[in-house]
Amino acid sequence: MATITKAPQTGAERAGARVHVQRFGTFLSNMVLPNIGAFIAWGLITALFIQTGWIALIGDALGYPTSDHSYGFVSVLGAWTDADGNPLHDSAGIVGPMITYLLPLLIGYTGGRMMYRDNIRGGVVGAIATFGAIAGASVPMFLGAMIMGPLGGWSMRKLDALWDGKIRPGFEMLVNNFSAGIWGGFLAVVGFVVAGPAVTAFSTAAGKVVDFLVVNNLLPLASIFVEPAKILFLNNAINQGILTPLGITEANEAGQSILFLVEANPGPGLGLLLAFMFFGKGIAKASAPGAILIQFVGGIHEIYFPYVLMKPKLILAVIGGGMAGIATNLAFGSGLRSPASPGSIIAVWASAPPSSLVGVTLSVVAAAGVSFAIAAVLLRFDKAEDGDLAAATADMEANKGKKSSVASSLAGSATPNGPIRSIVFACDAGMGSSAMGASVLRRKIQDAGHGDVSVVNKAISNLGDDQDVVVTHRDLTARARQKAGSAVHVSVENFMNSPKYDEIVAMVDAANGGGSGAAAPVEDESPATGDVLTESSVVLGGNALDRDQAIEEAGRLLVAAGAVDESYVAAMHQREQSVSTHMGNGLALPHGTNESKDSVRRTALSFVRYDQPVDWNGKPAEFVVGIAGQGKEHLALISKLARVFTDDAQVERLRAASTPAEVLAVLDGVRV
Repeated sequence: MATITKAPQTGAERAGARVHVQRFGTFLSNMVLPNIGAFIAWGLITALFIQTGWIALIGDALGYPTSDHSYGFVSVLGAWTDADGNPLHDSAGIVGPMITYLLPLLIGYTGGRMMYRDNIRGGVVGAIATFGAIAGASVPMFLGAMIMGPLGGWSMRKLDALWDGKIRPGFEMLVNNFSAGIWGGFLAVVGFVVAGPAVTAFSTAAGKVVDFLVVNNLLPLASIFVEPAKILFLNNAINQGILTPLGITEANEAGQSILFLVEANPGPGLGLLLAFMFFGKGIAKASAPGAILIQFVGGIHEIYFPYVLMKPKLILAVIGGGMAGIATNLAFGSGLRSPASPGSIIAVWASAPPSSLVGVTLSVVAAAGVSFAIAAVLLRFDKAEDGDLAAATADMEANKGKKSSVASSLAGSATPNGPIRSIVFACDAGMGSSAMGASVLRRKIQDAGHGDVSVVNKAISNLGDDQDVVVTHRDLTARARQKAGSAVHVSVENFMNSPKYDEIVAMVDAANGGGSGAAAPVEDESPATGDVLTESSVVLGGNALDRDQAIEEAGRLLVAAGAVDESYVAAMHQREQSVSTHMGNGLALPHGTNESKDSVRRTALSFVRYDQPVDWNGKPAEFVVGIAGQGKEHLALISKLARVFTDDAQVERLRAASTPAEVLAVLDGVRV
């Protein structure tokens, strides 16, 4: 088998520090967010039962001092003390043990389970390792849990892989239980000796830094970094990795922490959206009231990120609002008992101790007021038209790395405003995937009687804002929106038989009033001379074991046929990194990038069939057709391939073929 050449490093592989921090923050939040319910439970118990909580506050107003025994089980749960600081009861209560043991163990278990690919076994070992760190520390072990939990799950998975398939039948449970117990016990000792003291030292040092900022009234400056980080989705790394663990330690000692409101204060976003509601234009102004409800009450802050991306200078407004909120909390000495997640005003109030309720509320009001004032001035005197909110939403989703279910509502209507005349299927190169999808969709549109509707394929870089509908693979939709913000965008995964195609046909029927029922003729644009697929380029027993080897095998056949230069094979690998070329129906269509067209000497195909389908990004690929095209010659070829692979009978003939000649007989339409 041919030697596999490594494809040149792509932009995705050369992702910058922002992307790595983003992923790290997401990893941290994935350990914390599933356990937010436990944090809320702890926060409510704390707010009610501790000696300065709501029950004690009401009792004090009624003349019952907290130093006596008249509160019964409430004082037991809160581990109250007398006037001299001596415990009123032998019990440690419920508040302290929850923050010391329960919450870190939940995080450690979740992290271990995540690192063992959602296997409970990893969670158990992660929890054991976390307990060692808890026992060896003098502060709540949230940072320790975020280290020892994932370490326990990852290392257990690696150990299990060493003897996977080598255990004698009947001994699996014995080996699994003892290996988890022995390794978990070892990690618990490591956590006690190393992680616990190390995290304690780090927390102490970081706490001193925060104290310095608070004492010198410098903490508001944190908004200069935190607010832009939120827009770039780096907030999880900052909030879950630094602010929340430090805040919990501070709240455990002082009863509250200002750090919980450095990032979660809903005021800056509220002020920005209010400014758009009064002084914005177009869709930004119209969508602002709904966004306010989602952001301020629902706590989903990312809804306002596209507004900032649309006009980047508005970052000054949210920075100013964040600084005002922190300064207000410093002035009133206010904070929260536990994290407010999501960052809703309801969650903020629920997490605020009685003594801080006024200060916390004023911090939200101050943050909103300052943010509104700055944004209003910037918008009021901005002579330029508002930018493209749909494109800004696409930018935000690109920063996030995935689609936003709430912010997508800002991207415009999901249905066209008038008749549909042009549909574009777009991909990176506009060569293979989009051509295949366009071919299938074009036939469906024409069969529905809409011969006047143009269905073409293009590279995303060639998109304009004059298309009615743009169809892309779901991984490319955000990029396509940046080029064609006013179009209706449809995301697909399966190029060959996506159910979305029928939805598009129905959309065209509704927009254009139904078709005539007459299918328009399909033009044959096959190359004028030469065969594009010969018997020497057909392999019926492919040797590849994975996707990259299959790309290599198909590409080498094109090189051997004299159709492409050696560099084209590397371009095929590079193209695969951006979005999958798996078409559906067991077909993969690897091809080069738009920039590699100069490496193509003539239009050609290669065909490889695999007895055992190759795993192609989680989907089976039984047939791999390599493609190289000059100009637009290959488009008609792909159209004919689409007809073959959407016909189950023809696919079965390819599956049963025993010679290259039989394959060519089925694919006769792609030869001239």
